[in-house]
Amino acid sequence: MEANRVVGNHGQHKLAVVLIVILSMSNMMNTIGGQTICNIPIAGLRACKPSVTPPRPPPPTADCCRAISHADMRCLCSYRKSPLIPSLGISVPLAEKLPAKCGLSTAAKC
Repeated sequence: MEANRVVGNHGQHKLAVVLIVILSMSNMMNTIGGQTICNIPIAGLRACKPSVTPPRPPPPTADCCRAISHADMRCLCSYRKSPLIPSLGISVPLAEKLPAKCGLSTAAKC
């Protein structure tokens, strides 16, 4: 990613990284009914996973976008340095595009 683009989308980048970590955690918690992570239902996180998984990710679903739109940004920031991201096949560049694809303007302030 180009340096100037990263600077321009810094808040979205942080949100995307945090979402990747949370998606990773949701995969490890296979079936937990009614649970949330950072105010995001596990089902909503699972709805986002196809959109951040290569090689041909679909656009995010309405369920995915709805889920991340209610996220507790401060909570998400606490997960941003997790080493789990690469082990679950989640693409950082795809995740970076997720907030914009959902039309979200909420930027994480980590």
